[in-house]
Amino acid sequence: MAKKPSRRMRELLEKVDDNQVYQPLEALQLLKETATAKFDETAEVHIKLGIDPKYTDQQLRTTVSLPKGTGQTVRVAVIARGEKVKEAEEAGAEIYGSEELIEDISKGMMDFDILIATPDMMPKVAKLGRVLGPKGLMPSPKGGTVTADLEPAVQAFKAGKLEFRADKTGIVHVMFGKASFSAEDLLANLKALQETVDRNRPSGAKGRYWRTVFVSASMGPSIQVDISALQDLNLSDAA
Repeated sequence: MAKKPSRRMRELLEKVDDNQVYQPLEALQLLKETATAKFDETAEVHIKLGIDPKYTDQQLRTTVSLPKGTGQTVRVAVIARGEKVKEAEEAGAEIYGSEELIEDISKGMMDFDILIATPDMMPKVAKLGRVLGPKGLMPSPKGGTVTADLEPAVQAFKAGKLEFRADKTGIVHVMFGKASFSAEDLLANLKALQETVDRNRPSGAKGRYWRTVFVSASMGPSIQVDISALQDLNLSDAA
């Protein structure tokens, strides 16, 4: 039997018109208004694309640098060897090491949000695929997490760089800030995400690429965003 929505959720649902497609800034103002939990909720976006990721030329996996940050403390781990381990430490990585770190992760140690590996360590990291893959933590060149240039990589992920991918149904789920952000800052992050999704359109995507975009606070109702209005938005003009 389906669980009835709570009184709090029923009240929030009344604020959102299911039949309305909202202008981007209006949607984000509404997201903030419906973030009434007792903690700082995460702002989420769910983008349905006209792709079928079972085909390699219709897969989307890339990174975005959110100009206003994520609002979260990002814990970075680095697998490297020799001098590169010291470089990872100096760059601000919380966890760093070589074979011993691979061993710790294989035993279930997951005290990090991003895992970066140098290219020479990837043959050894490959055996962690079964552990890291389901959590979306496996380092990849496309995601910017396989690199020998550790300092800028570590600092970029700490400053608001996110890796994301379309799931098997062609939907992209991304957190793009906190409900405590201003609506304008959330809009800057959402715009950066939209431009990244457009810029990385898979070669095999045919027909209408963007289907729907919904935003919500992590404990709030879904709010549909006008895709064309978001794409047409020029934040430099609005500044």
